[in-house]
Amino acid sequence: MNIQKYEAFLKTVECRSLTKAAQELGYTQSAVSHMLNALETEWSVTLLTRDRSGVSVTSDGLQLLPLIRKVCNANRELLNQVGELHGLEAGVIRIGTFTSVSVHWLPKMIKTFHSEYPNIDFELLHGDYTEIENWILEGRADCGFLRLPAKADLESIFLEQDRLLVILPEQHPLADCDYFPITKLADEPFILLEEGPENEITKIFAENGIRPNVRFTARDDYAIISMVECGLGISILPELVLHRTPYKVVKRELATPAFRKLGIVLKDTRYASPAVKRFLDYLHHREGQLT
Repeated sequence: MNIQKYEAFLKTVECRSLTKAAQELGYTQSAVSHMLNALETEWSVTLLTRDRSGVSVTSDGLQLLPLIRKVCNANRELLNQVGELHGLEAGVIRIGTFTSVSVHWLPKMIKTFHSEYPNIDFELLHGDYTEIENWILEGRADCGFLRLPAKADLESIFLEQDRLLVILPEQHPLADCDYFPITKLADEPFILLEEGPENEITKIFAENGIRPNVRFTARDDYAIISMVECGLGISILPELVLHRTPYKVVKRELATPAFRKLGIVLKDTRYASPAVKRFLDYLHHREGQLT
């Protein structure tokens, strides 16, 4: 069984591009294309369609996708267990993550972890909370950083409480206040971070009976900070997002403090690979020391 062909298929589906899949796998585009053609010939099915807009999965490919993913996951688990039998500290950890964690936590985490386990590699999958949860449930990610609580059928380990702060333009009339009055949130043009219908920010509005004047919405944290800097409105963002940003904005805590809880989430600790278990143990010992 040529597991590389299966991995090439999964990566191409993930990237929706032969070129990007080849770059991430370390192959040439022609090599990936050859592996996919060989797989389709071997099974006498069309797995992917290719056009100018990229690559998409056929109905046959969608049917086989979960099974191919299981085979690849089982192969990784097998290699990890074989390495464990030989006393090797090796493996690959696939982590679902979002921007603020990727920028402010993971580089130091990986550097410190690698000093003890240099043969354990990381594959980072970037997405929003819902995407990360789905990747974990599907087995595409071994674990992921998420806002807690997560779905009931996932295990979670609490890591840090992250304050939610109001950000204002430097010349805003309330820029000098010690704490931002919650009632004033209804009076200001607001730039809302899109995180689904229910999140910490909408919860603040609901609990205080506030109907915000939402003028703009955006999915990117740093786009929102830039818009606030330009005077387009105010916003509320997690403190972790606001670390070491070059933007000229004022950060103020709400008069009634608000937080989001962050943690690491996985399907079942009992079935985690040795590499993942070592990483979870590392995070457990750093609880409350990440910022």
